[in-house]
Amino acid sequence: MEADTEEQNDRDRRGSDPSESSKPQWRSLFAFTTRPHLLPLCLALVLSVSSGVVGPVQSYLLGKVFACFTKFGAGKYEGPELIQNVSRYALGITGLGVASGLLHTGYFAFWLVFGELQAKCARDSLFGGMLAKDMEWYDMRKDGIEALIQRLQTQIRELQMGTSQPFGFALQSIVAALSGLGLALYTAWDLTLITIATIPFAAITLGWISSRMQPSIDAQAKELNTASKYANNALQAIDVVKCFNGQDFETWQYAKVINRAAKKYLIQARANALQIGFVRFVTLSMFVQGFWYGSHIVISGKKDPGQVLTAFWSCLSAIQAVEQILPQILVLEKARAAGATLKAILTQMGKRHGAKMTGDLTPEFCEGDIEVRNVSFRYPSRPDQPALKHASFFFPAGETTFVIGTSGSGKSTLGNLLMRFYEPASGEIFIDGHALQTMDVAWLRNNITLVQQQSVLFNETIFKNIAFGRRDWDKVTREEVKRSIDTAFLQNTINELPLGLDTVVGTGGNAMSGGQRQRVAIARASLRDTPILILDEATSALDHISKGMVMEAIRKWRRGKTTIIITHDLSQIADDEFAYILDKGVVVQEGYRYALEKGDAGPLVGPRRPSINFPITKRLPRLPEDVRKPNVVSTSSLSSSSTISVCSHDSLDIQYHPRAQPAFVPGIFSLAGESPEMNRRSYFEPFVSPAGTGAFAMHRMSGVPDLFARPLSASPQPTQGRNRRPSWSYLPRREHKEQDLGDWSLLNELHKAAHPDKETVERRAVRASKVPPEHIPLRVTKSRTEDLPHEDHRPENGEGPLRIAPINKILLTVWPTLTWKHRPLLIGGFFCAAVHAAGTPTFSFVFSKLLATFFQPVNREREALKWSLSVLAVGIGDAVASFFLHYLLEACGQAWVDGLRIESMKRIIDQPRHWFDRDKNSVSKLTECLDRNAEEMRNLLGRFAGFMFVVVTMLLLALIWSLVVCWKLTLVGLASAPFIYAVTRLYQAVSGTWEGRSNDAGTAAASIFTETFANIRTVRALTLEGYLHKKYLLSTEKAFGVGLRRSAYSGMFYGISNSGVAFATALIFYYGSVVAASRAFTVQSIITVFSMLLFSIANANSILAFIPQINSSCATATRLLRLANLPNKSSHEHAGHVRLSTLGTIAFNEINFTYPSRPLGPVLNSISLQLKPHTSIALVGSSGSGKSTIASLILGLYSPTSGALTFDSLAISALHLPSLRSLVAFVPQTPQIFATTIALNIAYAMPERSTLASRAAIERAAEVAGIHTFITSLPQGYNTLIGEGGTGLSGGQAQRIAIARAVARQPMLMILDEATSALDGESARGIRELVRRLGSQGVGVLMVTHDREMMRVCEEIVVLKDGRVAETGGFEELVQRRGGELRRLLGEG
Repeated sequence: MEADTEEQNDRDRRGSDPSESSKPQWRSLFAFTTRPHLLPLCLALVLSVSSGVVGPVQSYLLGKVFACFTKFGAGKYEGPELIQNVSRYALGITGLGVASGLLHTGYFAFWLVFGELQAKCARDSLFGGMLAKDMEWYDMRKDGIEALIQRLQTQIRELQMGTSQPFGFALQSIVAALSGLGLALYTAWDLTLITIATIPFAAITLGWISSRMQPSIDAQAKELNTASKYANNALQAIDVVKCFNGQDFETWQYAKVINRAAKKYLIQARANALQIGFVRFVTLSMFVQGFWYGSHIVISGKKDPGQVLTAFWSCLSAIQAVEQILPQILVLEKARAAGATLKAILTQMGKRHGAKMTGDLTPEFCEGDIEVRNVSFRYPSRPDQPALKHASFFFPAGETTFVIGTSGSGKSTLGNLLMRFYEPASGEIFIDGHALQTMDVAWLRNNITLVQQQSVLFNETIFKNIAFGRRDWDKVTREEVKRSIDTAFLQNTINELPLGLDTVVGTGGNAMSGGQRQRVAIARASLRDTPILILDEATSALDHISKGMVMEAIRKWRRGKTTIIITHDLSQIADDEFAYILDKGVVVQEGYRYALEKGDAGPLVGPRRPSINFPITKRLPRLPEDVRKPNVVSTSSLSSSSTISVCSHDSLDIQYHPRAQPAFVPGIFSLAGESPEMNRRSYFEPFVSPAGTGAFAMHRMSGVPDLFARPLSASPQPTQGRNRRPSWSYLPRREHKEQDLGDWSLLNELHKAAHPDKETVERRAVRASKVPPEHIPLRVTKSRTEDLPHEDHRPENGEGPLRIAPINKILLTVWPTLTWKHRPLLIGGFFCAAVHAAGTPTFSFVFSKLLATFFQPVNREREALKWSLSVLAVGIGDAVASFFLHYLLEACGQAWVDGLRIESMKRIIDQPRHWFDRDKNSVSKLTECLDRNAEEMRNLLGRFAGFMFVVVTMLLLALIWSLVVCWKLTLVGLASAPFIYAVTRLYQAVSGTWEGRSNDAGTAAASIFTETFANIRTVRALTLEGYLHKKYLLSTEKAFGVGLRRSAYSGMFYGISNSGVAFATALIFYYGSVVAASRAFTVQSIITVFSMLLFSIANANSILAFIPQINSSCATATRLLRLANLPNKSSHEHAGHVRLSTLGTIAFNEINFTYPSRPLGPVLNSISLQLKPHTSIALVGSSGSGKSTIASLILGLYSPTSGALTFDSLAISALHLPSLRSLVAFVPQTPQIFATTIALNIAYAMPERSTLASRAAIERAAEVAGIHTFITSLPQGYNTLIGEGGTGLSGGQAQRIAIARAVARQPMLMILDEATSALDGESARGIRELVRRLGSQGVGVLMVTHDREMMRVCEEIVVLKDGRVAETGGFEELVQRRGGELRRLLGEG
């Protein structure tokens, strides 16, 4: 037992799928049923049982009616007596119809209510459970938290659907079957037993078939989870996808997984179709033994025909009830699996593994004294790679302390531990002398504020985002917010907004730039004003002047309060401020800045002293409040490793065409023991050759170029430490030791430069790829889709709710979407549907012949046997047709939906960049549409279209046949059709309206769910759990309220529709007796019409139960079709066709530009600029001056509002953008990492056969980026899985992988947008060397930067101000120009 528990705990830690542990039970459908749910559940059960009894009662009445006609045919009744008896039973059927309507109204409504309760309970429980879960649980989700969130929403929907009308309908059918069977046994037990003799065998067979479905359901869910992860990853990194020409690669990758999921679903479809066909055969085969024995006991006089017909009709209704359950089996199976998975996840959430985050200590005051003693820690996703190793810190109350170090050295980990996102593996942390683990987490987070580099904003107004800094955010005044805004120097930005503080920032704050988001976060921290503040690269997106002003405001605000600043930018540190220096999780140095700068401070003495080149900037003098002696701590260097997940990636067999390029040297980041000649080797080889005038023929490289002739060096040897000698501090509880650091290189001057405010959202990592378009077989013609939802590019404020397309319009997209492989299957499916439809009238005819044998005077047994065998033949044909009908249409439905999914993915990625900034096109909504909406949409063809076709065909055949046999009775029966049709249409309209509203309410709740848990760190840091929990509960309450109204209206009209069928049946029987009494038609003809019309009406009536599901599927299909019908290749990205072989001069001529989705003024104002080829150029300016916008325009992410942008005198609108992007490599400030291996991240979108994607080329690019040593230190090396669900990376490590991705591309122009913002000083120095070598080799460089040293290595500086060119020239020239803009930006004038 203990072993089992340990195994489960291990599975929980690894983030394994709970569904793997055990087979779901049927009680999982009630996994979220609580005591308040019992009342509606009991009412639903009682009403279901009562409505289920209606069927047997109706069978009893039908048996009596047929007995009357049999006696009349045998001459035992006269005409008036027939009319009198039938009228009495017709009145009974009418009364039964009224009762049936009331019962069906109640049972249908209460099951919908129960489904809503289950969904609400699941949503609320999961939200609360995930809020309580520690960060380890989030880190260990193997597909990433965002993919999990999406699957949870899908499974909640599946559970809701299964516990609504499908479950109620199944229960009603079971009761009807049992009641019918009981009535049959009571009437003629021997006949009943013989009739149902094959049922035990059938039940065993059906159970075995059903057991084969569950594994495929689980397998399909896993594949869809992977598909959601890929889609989510691609859409979040849409800039990278576009700039690296990865659109077709992403579509191909998504399609590959979708096709695997389709294979799993077809297993389910095949099993379900086999069940339906088998039951159909069993149902009709009962007539062979049943009618044969029935005739025998009638002839022998043991039973009269009425008793035999009642028993047999009851058996038939019982089997038909079972048959009606089968289409719901797949829905119920999915609901069962969903309920089990959701409950297992919730159970996982209730468990804690490792250290328990207990503690209830809430001190009255927080002084802010922090001591970290000998702490070690490893992230759950990297258990073999220490983040901190025996690290000790002391942060005195009321002082500012800096923490600096290389990328991945453990700086941010310190903040995570202080916020108690994680528990240390060893060591202790104290705040004001209290052990951290004994303190209440809420108290702790209300006294510590953490501001991270990637500032997260919520989809609220600026005012509310800032007010969130306080627990009583609803009591915050505008004056308080304005004071906080002054601290962050945000007032000018807010003044430019049309709605000021009331401007909604959009999902993830996408209406604001990175710099603006950081300043909002700082303003929020200022309003929060806690005793302890941790700034983790919180000003990295600000320009030099803004950063200086904000830092000075922070110093003034934080005077006398504990402040920890994690940074790479040493210029922020004043002479009298204390700093800790980390390397590989170890505190290697500590001391005041002025001591670290001196060459005689002990540990910095010696020939191997690390280089600390502090920037020469104006420092604001500040007297220390306490005097601390400079001391240095040293510890032994420890080895590190990490636990790796390895994923495989199928090759993409697409030709990649290398291109002629200049050369640059890879050996920028020198490793220990490297040979100098490595730095003299050429990196680039010929790549493109011209052919003709203006056209260029791409050709394959014949071999791998001599990129690095020298083999890669081994990992550097460990640094050798000097002798340690102790030193003492005058401060309490701080121990200090000294040590020479050997080969460890200290941070160089890395300026966390401004991320240009207005362009941050647009800037992402860029790579080009030569992946040719995937020819995905989807052809949706205009004639077929002109009435379907299209993207009309209306402004956001002009968008209304999406009108739900009717089912006939939706189904018209099936044929053009399917390939020629599936079109014959579609034809075959509908042919089988026609055969199946003809089976019912044929059976009705044969059935009437069987009934006629009861009043035949001679050869009764022989005739009964003959027609019974005829029924068996009909049964065999109908069963085969039923199997192929359901399987073929399910297969075509899957192909149809997959085609639309893939086409939607293709068209989504093809949309212009500004399209993604709209709220309705958020990543969560798009992935939901591709996942859950597509799954529901498939039912329209797979389950409903064939059924409706069968009903319509059946009705037409029965109508024609009946008109031929007895036209009078048929016309009277038709008289009730308008009423039934009107009621049914009204029911469909009402149900569709409320289904759409319910879906919208559910989507709104899901958006809050996604926003909360995708940003869980920020939510916890700001202690917003309560606010977001309340907001979510309000949204689920609203969704539940909509669901209640939907239940009432849908139930009422469902009951009315159901009653209409009973009224029509009573009318047909009454008028049939009148026709029979007149002897205008034979009794056999009348019974034939009865059989045809009643069987046809019964089948048509069964559609009513599917209408809510049909409406739900139409609503979701409308959303998916909107995406599948997005404009294709119609944006500015596809306007040109000229392919460049070289970039030439890039000229901006009177360019104006405004971001379409941002409520700000123009970003570029009549800017004119020339960027010469093969030149290194630095774009410099304050945040929001338009630097990154220029890069976005060059890459074609946006088109200018006005003016001309030309490349070698060719307008960008005339250029083939994929070819242009293949000449450019882009490294953004915020790196984008894909959920795949490190190797495939570097070789993103390049086919496996390309020489540039070879392992040797990948490793060389990684060595250029300074990440090769880290990668090789991992157990799986380049096969290590990173990204969502993989090994976590620090910001610097992710940035270097992005640099390697750009280097591997071998571009003509490299654009670096603050690409060193997450790098330590040594790595930044390597990037500067890279820029120098690029320039010397003729590769152009466009550098967006605020860093002085980066500017210094560039040949030309372009200074921007307010979207205009303020000045240009060389660095030395501009920095010495009095009154110049660059001089002002650098704080020197």
